[in-house]
Amino acid sequence: MPAVYEHSHTVLAEEIDSVGHVNNLMYVKWLQDAALAHSAAQGWPDTAYRDAGHGWVVRSHHIEYLVPAFLNDEIFVRTWIADMKRVTSLRRYEIIRRTDNKQLARASTQWAFVRFSTHQACRVPTEISSAFEILPDSEEG
Repeated sequence: MPAVYEHSHTVLAEEIDSVGHVNNLMYVKWLQDAALAHSAAQGWPDTAYRDAGHGWVVRSHHIEYLVPAFLNDEIFVRTWIADMKRVTSLRRYEIIRRTDNKQLARASTQWAFVRFSTHQACRVPTEISSAFEILPDSEEG
Protein backbone atom coordinates (compact mmCIF):
# COMPACT_ATOMS: atom_id res chain seq x y z
CA MET A 1 0.00 0.00 0.00
CA PRO A 2 1.40 3.43 -0.88
CA ALA A 3 2.22 5.89 1.89
CA VAL A 4 -0.47 8.29 0.60
CA TYR A 5 -4.03 6.99 0.76
CA GLU A 6 -6.90 8.48 -1.29
CA HIS A 7 -10.48 8.32 -0.03
CA SER A 8 -13.25 9.35 -2.47
CA HIS A 9 -16.55 11.03 -1.65
CA THR A 10 -19.38 12.82 -3.47
CA VAL A 11 -20.88 15.81 -1.64
CA LEU A 12 -24.41 15.06 -0.41
CA ALA A 13 -27.36 17.42 0.05
CA GLU A 14 -27.27 16.99 3.85
CA GLU A 15 -23.68 18.27 3.89
CA ILE A 16 -24.68 21.68 2.49
CA ASP A 17 -25.18 24.60 4.90
CA SER A 18 -27.41 27.67 4.70
CA VAL A 19 -24.75 29.53 2.70
CA GLY A 20 -24.98 26.94 -0.09
CA HIS A 21 -21.64 25.20 0.32
CA VAL A 22 -20.36 22.33 2.44
CA ASN A 23 -20.64 22.92 6.19
CA ASN A 24 -17.22 23.10 7.82
CA LEU A 25 -18.09 20.25 10.22
CA MET A 26 -18.33 17.92 7.23
CA TYR A 27 -14.65 18.44 6.49
CA VAL A 28 -13.83 17.03 9.93
CA LYS A 29 -16.04 14.02 9.18
CA TRP A 30 -14.27 13.50 5.85
CA LEU A 31 -10.89 13.60 7.59
CA GLN A 32 -11.98 10.97 10.06
CA ASP A 33 -13.56 8.82 7.35
CA ALA A 34 -10.32 8.93 5.36
CA ALA A 35 -8.19 8.10 8.42
CA LEU A 36 -10.40 5.12 9.32
CA ALA A 37 -10.41 3.87 5.72
CA HIS A 38 -6.62 4.19 5.51
CA SER A 39 -6.19 2.29 8.76
CA ALA A 40 -8.56 -0.46 7.58
CA ALA A 41 -6.67 -0.72 4.27
CA GLN A 42 -3.49 -1.24 6.29
CA GLY A 43 -5.08 -4.15 8.18
CA TRP A 44 -6.38 -2.17 11.16
CA PRO A 45 -10.16 -1.70 10.86
CA ASP A 46 -12.09 -0.32 13.82
CA THR A 47 -13.02 -3.85 14.93
CA ALA A 48 -9.34 -4.85 15.20
CA TYR A 49 -8.63 -1.94 17.55
CA ARG A 50 -11.70 -2.78 19.65
CA ASP A 51 -10.65 -6.44 19.85
CA ALA A 52 -7.14 -5.39 20.89
CA GLY A 53 -8.52 -3.04 23.56
CA HIS A 54 -6.64 0.03 22.39
CA GLY A 55 -6.63 2.53 19.54
CA TRP A 56 -6.50 6.12 18.41
CA VAL A 57 -8.32 9.20 19.73
CA VAL A 58 -8.06 12.76 18.44
CA ARG A 59 -6.03 15.26 20.46
CA SER A 60 -6.32 18.12 17.99
CA HIS A 61 -7.34 19.08 14.45
CA HIS A 62 -6.03 21.93 12.36
CA ILE A 63 -7.90 22.75 9.14
CA GLU A 64 -7.20 25.48 6.62
CA TYR A 65 -10.21 26.02 4.33
CA LEU A 66 -9.07 27.21 0.90
CA VAL A 67 -11.93 26.81 -1.61
CA PRO A 68 -15.56 25.80 -0.90
CA ALA A 69 -17.11 22.51 -1.99
CA PHE A 70 -20.64 22.28 -3.36
CA LEU A 71 -23.44 19.76 -3.87
CA ASN A 72 -22.41 16.77 -6.02
CA ASP A 73 -18.73 17.77 -6.11
CA GLU A 74 -16.59 14.67 -6.38
CA ILE A 75 -13.77 15.06 -3.91
CA PHE A 76 -11.02 12.91 -2.54
CA VAL A 77 -9.14 13.15 0.70
CA ARG A 78 -5.45 12.40 0.38
CA THR A 79 -3.96 11.35 3.74
CA TRP A 80 -0.66 10.10 5.12
CA ILE A 81 1.18 9.60 8.39
CA ALA A 82 3.79 12.34 8.92
CA ASP A 83 5.18 10.91 12.16
CA MET A 84 4.62 8.08 14.60
CA LYS A 85 5.96 8.52 18.11
CA ARG A 86 5.70 6.41 21.26
CA VAL A 87 2.06 7.34 22.02
CA THR A 88 1.11 9.85 19.29
CA SER A 89 0.91 10.16 15.55
CA LEU A 90 0.55 13.12 13.22
CA ARG A 91 -1.66 12.57 10.17
CA ARG A 92 -1.80 15.06 7.29
CA TYR A 93 -4.59 15.56 4.74
CA GLU A 94 -5.43 17.37 1.52
CA ILE A 95 -9.01 17.59 0.26
CA ILE A 96 -9.12 17.90 -3.53
CA ARG A 97 -12.02 18.44 -5.95
CA ARG A 98 -11.65 15.85 -8.69
CA THR A 99 -13.06 17.88 -11.62
CA ASP A 100 -10.54 20.73 -11.47
CA ASN A 101 -7.93 19.29 -9.08
CA LYS A 102 -8.41 22.31 -6.76
CA GLN A 103 -7.17 21.89 -3.22
CA LEU A 104 -10.20 22.69 -1.07
CA ALA A 105 -8.51 22.31 2.31
CA ARG A 106 -5.40 21.06 4.01
CA ALA A 107 -5.41 19.69 7.51
CA SER A 108 -3.63 17.73 10.19
CA THR A 109 -4.73 15.66 13.14
CA GLN A 110 -2.67 14.82 16.19
CA TRP A 111 -3.80 11.38 17.36
CA ALA A 112 -3.06 9.77 20.74
CA PHE A 113 -2.95 6.03 21.28
CA VAL A 114 -4.99 4.94 24.32
CA ARG A 115 -6.03 1.84 26.23
CA PHE A 116 -9.82 1.82 26.00
CA SER A 117 -10.40 0.39 29.48
CA THR A 118 -8.52 3.23 31.23
CA HIS A 119 -8.61 6.02 28.63
CA GLN A 120 -4.89 6.45 29.33
CA ALA A 121 -2.19 6.89 26.72
CA CYS A 122 -0.15 3.79 25.99
CA ARG A 123 2.68 2.82 23.68
CA VAL A 124 1.76 2.13 20.04
CA PRO A 125 2.40 -1.60 19.49
CA THR A 126 4.95 -2.49 16.83
CA GLU A 127 2.36 -4.42 14.81
CA ILE A 128 0.39 -1.19 14.41
CA SER A 129 3.27 1.26 13.86
CA SER A 130 4.85 -1.07 11.29
CA ALA A 131 1.58 -1.25 9.32
CA PHE A 132 1.98 2.38 8.22
CA GLU A 133 4.64 3.95 6.06
CA ILE A 134 5.78 7.30 7.48
CA LEU A 135 5.98 10.17 5.02
CA PRO A 136 7.73 13.02 6.85
CA ASP A 137 6.69 16.56 5.94
CA SER A 138 9.84 17.20 3.90
CA GLU A 139 8.89 14.28 1.62
CA GLU A 140 5.14 14.88 1.13
CA GLY A 141 3.95 15.18 -2.43
